[in-house]
Amino acid sequence: MAMRKLGRPTAHRNAMLRGMVTALLENERIETTVTRAKELRSLAEKVITMGKNASADGARGLHSKRQVFAVVTKEDVSKKLFDEIAPRYSDRNGGYTRIIRIGPRRGDAAEMAIIELV
Repeated sequence: MAMRKLGRPTAHRNAMLRGMVTALLENERIETTVTRAKELRSLAEKVITMGKNASADGARGLHSKRQVFAVVTKEDVSKKLFDEIAPRYSDRNGGYTRIIRIGPRRGDAAEMAIIELV
C-alpha cells in the first residue's frame, strides 16, 4: 500500500501526522481534509493497537509502549491512550476511527472531513 505524500517532504509529513495523531487521541475528534484524514486513520489505528498490546506483560508490552512514545508527542496523551482509549477498544478488532465528510472548505474548496474515535 503506497503512502500519500500530501505535498510535503518526508520529515514534514511525518511530523504533521504525529501531531495529528496526538491531537486526535487528545480531543477524540478533529477536522481536516479528506486525504489527510484517510492517511491519519492508518497511523491512528496502528497506535491504538499498540496501546492495546502495551497491556501485555513482559517484553511485548514494553516494546509496544516504546513504539507509542515514538509517535505520540505528549506524555499525558500517551497516558490517556493506555488508561482510557485502549481498554475501551479491548473487545474490538480494528475500526477505531470514523471519517465523516463535511463539504468543501471556504477558502480553497478543499474537501473537508471530521475524523473521530468510534
